[in-house]
Amino acid sequence: MLTQWVTPELVDEAIGDCGRRGKRPGALPARTMVYFVLGLALFHQDSYDDVAENLVSAMPSLAADIPNKSSFARARQRLGAEVLETVFHRVVGPIARDGTTGSFWRGMRVAAVDGFFMDTPDTAANREAFGGPTAPDGSPVAFPQARVVTLSEAGTHAVVDARIGGLNCGELELATPLADAARDMLVIMDRNFAVLDVWQAFTGAGAHLLIRAKTPVARHVVEQLPDGSYLARVTSLGRNGTKTRRVVVRVIEYQVDDGETIRLLTDLLDPQTGPACELAELYHQRWEAELSNRQIKTYQRGPQEILRSATPDLVRQEIWAHLTVHHCLSRMIVDIAGQHRIDPDRISFVKILKAARRSVIQQSTSTPRKLQQFLAKLAAKLRKLDIGPRRDREAERFVKRLKLKYADPPKGWRRQPTRRIQPKIVRLLPRLV
Repeated sequence: MLTQWVTPELVDEAIGDCGRRGKRPGALPARTMVYFVLGLALFHQDSYDDVAENLVSAMPSLAADIPNKSSFARARQRLGAEVLETVFHRVVGPIARDGTTGSFWRGMRVAAVDGFFMDTPDTAANREAFGGPTAPDGSPVAFPQARVVTLSEAGTHAVVDARIGGLNCGELELATPLADAARDMLVIMDRNFAVLDVWQAFTGAGAHLLIRAKTPVARHVVEQLPDGSYLARVTSLGRNGTKTRRVVVRVIEYQVDDGETIRLLTDLLDPQTGPACELAELYHQRWEAELSNRQIKTYQRGPQEILRSATPDLVRQEIWAHLTVHHCLSRMIVDIAGQHRIDPDRISFVKILKAARRSVIQQSTSTPRKLQQFLAKLAAKLRKLDIGPRRDREAERFVKRLKLKYADPPKGWRRQPTRRIQPKIVRLLPRLV
């Protein structure tokens, strides 16, 4: 099913552009290995041998001559990460259509930037390249971690662009290059990204921003606006304390159910084109990026699973494959949701993932005609794919694992059941000059 977007022609072009064409192909040429690496992402919990069996099990002529796993390992090294990165950038892009729920606001495509980690095997090369958690004395603890920062559509969860680094590389450094893919979008970010470098990169590329800010940022009121928001000036200081850059931003302050005060910065300075109440409600869409990342690292990869690659180049290759597979699965969800005119959030990602795995094992989509038939049958199973409208729910934080991430609950505390909640009340907080 994934070859509907990762076509052989696209793969061959990527191989040629990366200079992999013409090398000795052996039993595992470059094109075969691109699809094999995508298979490793689709069947992350399976071994090399099992993934190879899944790819050719329905073709007796090939099933009897599967190379051993060492051949696959050497072929992955020959292929490298650049080809999969090129395939990713040629496949991805905005996929929301006009009318897709939660995808547009006042004519602008809504997107969000967020990051996540993936544990890698604890090898010296991975730890040197990516870094990892350390104890107070500097000794390494846990696994080395690769950092991934994504730009995702809020309405579809589709990854539009991404960058890969490590724990020794900051989110800001990886987020800045994503600006070129965000042209004409309204991009939502959390407060870790509220710095001038990111701000100027995205606004300079033609994107609009809605970023949460910490309390000290943009506190000085320059001009009070009719809707209670205000204009403020953000200044960046040089090394010697001199003022080097100034940016005028619009600040929106509000509370949800009389909770903590939330401060948002935006470059939409006109209250007529960007009402404060609408922007305050829209910021909630930032969590869609969290849900998109969870689909990759929890459902597709598997909860707390470790990547299989022992070298940094193959780690990047594996992550690009995961991002490519996730984007294709998101396209399938949008296609099915569009046929039935429902919110893509209602289509179960897990069921689509399992359907894609079955299509590989059964070889039920080996021709364009079979592919269309399979997709039509899948779309007809809306009753099984539809998980219903998303419900607003809250649950008490509770950890079941032996190694607790949070402090022990107070004595006598009892876990509260998950409960439905009433709609949130957003109250703007006008600031008087």
